[in-house]
Amino acid sequence: MSEPKIRRWVGKYEVGKTIGECAFAKVRFAQDSETGQPVALMILDKEKVLNHKMADQIKRDISTMKLIYHPNVVQLYEVLASKAKMYIVLEFISGGELFEKIKNDGRMNEDDARRYFQQLINAVDYCHSRGVYHRYLKPENLLLDAQGNLKVSDFGFSALSQQVEDNGLHHTACGIPNYAAPEVLIDQDYDGAKADLWSCGVILFVLLAGYLPFEDSTLTTLHKKISSAEFSFPTWPSSGAKNLIVRILDPNPMTRITIPEILEDEWFKKDYKPAVFEEKKEANLADVEAVFNDSEVVLLVVMFVQGPN
Repeated sequence: MSEPKIRRWVGKYEVGKTIGECAFAKVRFAQDSETGQPVALMILDKEKVLNHKMADQIKRDISTMKLIYHPNVVQLYEVLASKAKMYIVLEFISGGELFEKIKNDGRMNEDDARRYFQQLINAVDYCHSRGVYHRYLKPENLLLDAQGNLKVSDFGFSALSQQVEDNGLHHTACGIPNYAAPEVLIDQDYDGAKADLWSCGVILFVLLAGYLPFEDSTLTTLHKKISSAEFSFPTWPSSGAKNLIVRILDPNPMTRITIPEILEDEWFKKDYKPAVFEEKKEANLADVEAVFNDSEVVLLVVMFVQGPN
């Protein structure tokens, strides 16, 4: 006989293997036992969040994300809690990271790069219009669904991860330096929308070139290159693509191109198909307050013995 296998549930979700983790959270594959729908279950340590005085911020972020419904943003379904943990139930995306696609396949042709960039700008614009800023945009946070469409992950929680670790917000340099805007790298407040747009420009460069525009072995030199927008293009991108990237990677946030201006750019507009969807008018926010109550979700553990080998 084989060893007993433990099956775990959080509410109606049967919990599977770990598919990702960071300093403040773990993400596990799970399945809705009623519908069979796969989901991603983000698990946060409640004590750590409370110790960092992040309860109010998390409530705001979750409330905002539950009102966001866009085909190019990973959807938040609901929130559950035990006495020790919080469980954020998210849309499960099966196609992997855009980063892996670039790593395996190299640079993209312009039509493919433009399509992904159009979907990225659509998603970022939608979230900005609702006061949600990513501050951690990079190809690792861009997922692909089964149809090859872009899905931005971690919107609303990327800043949270940095807050839990550093107990700061706009005053903290979020993200990895290669994708961060110049104003993010210095110790001052910054506009989250303009910083996100810079990161989108770096991502577009990577899609077209297959490598980063700003790289250096020393952090000080890297910061100098970013602050002065010191980079060079490969020979193959079109002049239209290069011109757009230059306008996005403007180190002065006051003169940097805006999303409305990008939407009017000739290179961007080619074969442009805006996302068509029905906006979510309301969402059940009762579970948001309940996250920090003492009431406990039942974690059901069932053991069964498999047949003989």
